[in-house]
Amino acid sequence: MRTQRLAGAVISVLALALVATGCGGGDSDDGGGKTKKAGATAAADRVEPLATVPEPALPVTVDSADGTKVTVTSADRLVPLTGSLNEIVFTLGLGKQVVARDITATFEQAAKLPVVTRAHDVSAESVLSLRPTLVIAETTTGPAEAVDQIRDAGIPLLVVEPAKSLADVGTRITTVAHALGVDAAGKELSTRTAERIAAVQKRIPAPGDGGKPRVAFLYLRGSASVYLLGGRDSGASSLLEAAGAVDAGQESGLDKDFTAITSEALAKAAPDAILLMTKGLDSVGGAEGLVEIPGVAETPAGLDRRFVSVDDGVLLNYGPRTDQVLASLVEQLYPDGA
Repeated sequence: MRTQRLAGAVISVLALALVATGCGGGDSDDGGGKTKKAGATAAADRVEPLATVPEPALPVTVDSADGTKVTVTSADRLVPLTGSLNEIVFTLGLGKQVVARDITATFEQAAKLPVVTRAHDVSAESVLSLRPTLVIAETTTGPAEAVDQIRDAGIPLLVVEPAKSLADVGTRITTVAHALGVDAAGKELSTRTAERIAAVQKRIPAPGDGGKPRVAFLYLRGSASVYLLGGRDSGASSLLEAAGAVDAGQESGLDKDFTAITSEALAKAAPDAILLMTKGLDSVGGAEGLVEIPGVAETPAGLDRRFVSVDDGVLLNYGPRTDQVLASLVEQLYPDGA
């Protein structure tokens, strides 16, 4: 769930769910890819690996996003430290080599793996106990002491930039694939993903007389009293634009990632629909609880009860399943025309 920059406990809550990300398993079963309407992204929470399991061509030396060079000599025991990185490695066909997961890696094939990362915080001791041959982190992974501890133990640790938009999907896939010595698989997966996203976009109806739908992204955790309205840097803008919609928070002038929900902010955003993570919607009691949040009921979305929900583990991952996320958005936003 990548873009959360708030203080104290709010940072921890956001980081857990947003980066995006996104999770013993590792088989190469077909993940399907069918999409349910009304708030579910897929018939089953699975990834769809490439048909052919690639053979890593190693060693390779790659540039890490933190300014170091990393030489990878083996892909036998892999530890991706975010949900989205887990998803990429599994979808490339190397799931059997993955020995750990981030708590946001929720798909079925990874369900039995031990959790070593929560809310960007990695347990160095847990990672080292698994004897990894490569650890893949993001620039948001910490604490720095834990990252240093893994490297000081002689474990290759590659840092990659988090994905923040659809434009990052292909680059991120090929970066990870290159580090694993499976460049051809990376190119194949990047092409497959781009083609599937394009196919979904062809189903988006042309704007009607009212123009493109205005959609506000709300990040909610009712149990922690976290009620936030997404702005320009929330991570959702690119996805909404790809779905033929307007990010209502960004368009209303919110130039940071999130701001506290107020009646005034919602009135200014005036969303026709509201996008939420499934667990966030559940945390406030579903649609009936959502309209009890000050300002929601008075928006066009609240008046029409037009709420769109997508699984927390995939919404902002910007990876191999982004076409499924986009398909769910399109089906829910345009139920009569997609």
